[in-house]
Amino acid sequence: MSKKAILTLLLFIACLSPFVGTVSLHLNDIATAGTLSHQIFFELRLPRMLLAFMAGATLALSGLLFQTLFRNVLMTPYTLGISSGAILGAGIGMKLGWGSLIFGIGAVSLFGFLGAVLTVMLLLYLSRYLQHDHSTSLLLLGIALSFFYTAALMILYFLSSAMEIQTLVRFTMGSLSTIGYTYPAVVSMTTLLLLGILHVKRYELQLFSLSEEQARLKGIHTEQLRLQLLVVASLSIGVLVSLTGPIGFVGLIVPHIVRRLYQSNISQLMLRTFLIGGLFLLICDVVARTIHVGGNLPVGIITALLGGPFFIYLILKRQQ
Repeated sequence: MSKKAILTLLLFIACLSPFVGTVSLHLNDIATAGTLSHQIFFELRLPRMLLAFMAGATLALSGLLFQTLFRNVLMTPYTLGISSGAILGAGIGMKLGWGSLIFGIGAVSLFGFLGAVLTVMLLLYLSRYLQHDHSTSLLLLGIALSFFYTAALMILYFLSSAMEIQTLVRFTMGSLSTIGYTYPAVVSMTTLLLLGILHVKRYELQLFSLSEEQARLKGIHTEQLRLQLLVVASLSIGVLVSLTGPIGFVGLIVPHIVRRLYQSNISQLMLRTFLIGGLFLLICDVVARTIHVGGNLPVGIITALLGGPFFIYLILKRQQ
């Protein structure tokens, strides 16, 4: 199948997304204000579609950036423990029971964001002490942090009530459920900010992807560039995870697929990764909504089912 045919098929499935769900929509009523179909389409389905696309684009762009900066195809915010930090932060916020803190932002969302950002800062600090095999050692640090966060989360589970445990478990599954356009608008702003900064820095990233030494010879401050881009990407991921929960492996799968389809440089891959990442998660969400098991299946389960075997495949391929 050609690249255009694949992209056309993805776009076709994406266009069907607002019409998939437990409630069937009547096409004639969608344009009529006040009808059930109109409310479901414009207040639930379209916001969810926008949130899914922008979330997928954020995860895919972040994965492409992390893999480029660390020269390792296994590097993503998920495998580095950033998502685990957000989960632990959300669990702490839930256990404190503070409700809305400031500007109507919930404690779970705010603490989830702080958990992701603090994890990135910790990784950057620890990376200063890595001497050899920098990318692999950093990946192992991320895995170690994930285990530590999981152990801390088990303590929270032990101390929590049944209702609190259910809330936290739901959060850890990753969900795109939303009402209205607040969440999609926030995620869209951070996604477009990330895309814009990557576009501005595309020439520096291109030199960086070829050789860090060559980039230095061209006058690029590589450490400063890495820090700036990691902070921006981490802020985007922190905002996303705090609102949707962790949605794993999108940043691992999509950049690899895009590189296989379009064997071009990093500056040309950005927009394609943005588009295919958004469509990929949108289609995963369509699959999740077609499986009815007492409610919509969280999309994070679908991406994990796809990402686990794909992660094993990449590890085996690296050994070859």
